[in-house]
Amino acid sequence: MSAIGAKGFSSIADYIASYLRKLIEESPEGYIEIRRNDLAAQFRCVPSQITYVLSTRFNARTGFLVESRRGGGGYVRIVKLPVGVRSDQVRRLLEAVGPAISQREAEGVILRLREEEFITPREARLMLAVCAGAASR
Repeated sequence: MSAIGAKGFSSIADYIASYLRKLIEESPEGYIEIRRNDLAAQFRCVPSQITYVLSTRFNARTGFLVESRRGGGGYVRIVKLPVGVRSDQVRRLLEAVGPAISQREAEGVILRLREEEFITPREARLMLAVCAGAASR
């Protein structure tokens, strides 16, 4: 099933990320295990495209941990990090961001905060607007 041109998605990376997020949401364990080559074959793309999606859409800043295991039919495990006590979450978020952050990373953090209901939809829209305005300067 080719994702290119799929309705509502601007790129195959968006489609793959959406697919993986849905699998994680449906998983009772809160994580999934995939084989990079199998997923690439399913989406008719190269394995490096899967690597790109994992590194840009599934990282600590977006609320995920990705573990890779090579050899013996290796796999990639994607774990959704739980949101703990608010102060602990803010501390971890600040550590993940560090001294600088790209617009894309900032947007990912904002969307994660909204997804976990840490901020309201209005606050998320305001923050995203600020990010877009700062990037246009």
